[in-house]
Amino acid sequence: MKVAIMGAGVIGVTTAYYLAREGVQVTVIDRQDGPGLETSFANAGQLSPGYATPWAAPGIPLKALKWLLQRHAPLSIRPDGSLFQLQWLWSMWRNCSPARYAVNKERMLRLASFSRECLIDLRRDIGNHYEGRQAGTLQVFRTHAQLQAARRDVEILDRLGIEHQLLPPEALHSIEPALAVHANALTGGLRLPLDETGDCQMFVRDLAARCKSLGVRFLFGREILSLEREAQRVRHLRLRSVATPSIEERIESDHVVMALGSYSRGLASQLGLSLPVYPLKGYSLTVPISNKSAAPQSTVMDETYKVAVTRFDQRIRVGGMAEVAGYDLRLNASRRATLEKVLHELFPGAGSAGEALFWTGLRPMTPDSTPIVGGTDIPNLWLNTGHGTLGWTMACGSARLLSEMIRGKKTSIRTEGLSLSRYRDSNGAIRPRPWQAAPAH
Repeated sequence: MKVAIMGAGVIGVTTAYYLAREGVQVTVIDRQDGPGLETSFANAGQLSPGYATPWAAPGIPLKALKWLLQRHAPLSIRPDGSLFQLQWLWSMWRNCSPARYAVNKERMLRLASFSRECLIDLRRDIGNHYEGRQAGTLQVFRTHAQLQAARRDVEILDRLGIEHQLLPPEALHSIEPALAVHANALTGGLRLPLDETGDCQMFVRDLAARCKSLGVRFLFGREILSLEREAQRVRHLRLRSVATPSIEERIESDHVVMALGSYSRGLASQLGLSLPVYPLKGYSLTVPISNKSAAPQSTVMDETYKVAVTRFDQRIRVGGMAEVAGYDLRLNASRRATLEKVLHELFPGAGSAGEALFWTGLRPMTPDSTPIVGGTDIPNLWLNTGHGTLGWTMACGSARLLSEMIRGKKTSIRTEGLSLSRYRDSNGAIRPRPWQAAPAH
């Protein structure tokens, strides 16, 4: 069996690994010069199954209106001139009901928890060469309203058996000693001790090397021009060299996996598929540590600004925020100011922000925050996209599930609600606007 995977980010490379270790002949195609050089390059560094929470949540529409007037808001919206942006925002708003939130959170936690188990097994194979830490994550609250909302989330964590600790402010420093100076400014925290951290790009690079040893072929520096169909199946991928555009080639495959993140929608439209995946722009700072005692031990998530501060060996990664602004990859200085503000307020003196690497990337987000993992109406075309801010968190589980589906095996967990089929109407047809999710039952 030959499988072509479009995209060499964390989703594409993990998919290649789980297929190749079962003896499948895999080819991975990417326009960059190496693996993990786009959205996987400088993300927040979290592996957080316990923090798998839909962005579409009760109260978010009102919060979003308030955020539009704030300088350091976690969410901003700028019109990109497309009808799809308006449709996507409308669908996200429809998913903000308590019923939809509960359904979507269960799906996300189901996949994220499974993915954590897969990562533990995978690490036995490839080792830990990505500055990984297994010290949990800590979400900190600045208001009593945030603490009350966390208590509601804890009910779902209890139901799903996910280990957690709801902590009073005086206990936060026992987990993160550098937070001792903020005992009076914070109202509490939610600790998820099974969460992990690390450098995602280092993980992808190391896993790609393992894939090569399993026989995976990587075609870097190739732009995917089109998918060519034959007898209702995708038979060939037409590629063009990025360095030499006059050079084209065609790749034949039995199965094709679309793992192009935010760019999946454009290519899928060639085949008549309308994917509800929108680019959610995020930012990060990578800061060299100047004072280890003032730095975090693992990840601290600031609920007010939706910014994560993550410890690597000799660096701190500060990442977060979301801009709904299309495919704009320009760096916004005001977003850097927000990241620096959070780092300075929570961990003053830990690192020099003036020496930081400022980066931005596009997270592929669905309106319900649940990724799209599974088949399509085209028998040999498979989707593994739409993971939003939890791409690395869900990567191993998504990849293993998709490998099982492609090979016709029984899946390790329930796949209900994960595929594109959740956007079908009652007659089984894809709706004209598939991003409008069906109501909860």
